[in-house]
Parts: sequence; C-alpha cells; structure tokens
Amino acid sequence: MLRHEFRPGRLVAGVFFTLAGVIYAGDAGGLWETPWFVVIPVVTAGLCLAGATGVVARSIRRRRSPSRRTTPAGTGPDPAGVVPID
Repeated sequence: MLRHEFRPGRLVAGVFFTLAGVIYAGDAGGLWETPWFVVIPVVTAGLCLAGATGVVARSIRRRRSPSRRTTPAGTGPDPAGVVPID
C-alpha cells in the first residue's frame, strides 16, 4: 500500500533541480565551463513543466476519483471548513 499520494509535478521539479546541481557540480569539478546564467532557464523550464504536470495530474485524479462528498448537501459540515454565523 502506498504511504502517500504520488505527485508527478514534484518529481519533475526534483529532476530539474538535480540537473541544475549536476551542472554546477560539473563546473566546480572542472569537467566543463558553465556560465552562471545557464541554470536560470533550466530551473524556470523545470518549474513550468512541474506546474503543468501537476495541473494535468490533478485533473486526471479528479476525473477518476468518485465524489468525495458522502453526505447530502446541507446535512454535514462545510467542506471548506467555514462555519456559518447565525
């Protein structure tokens, strides 16, 4: 059984941040010469792809899962946690 929900957007973000770390590590190790601004597009593209992946995964998850509301409307607590003031 899974301990937590799989979030592919976080995986994509982690891969791009790891890539940025590898780029800087290769530069620090002397394997190649990297200008300082190269990592900015890598991280920006990674965050954009992670956001898009997260939105797609969330829409797929919502479409596949049954309605989370088990009580009829008005009989249970408000799903947003807002308590009406009378």
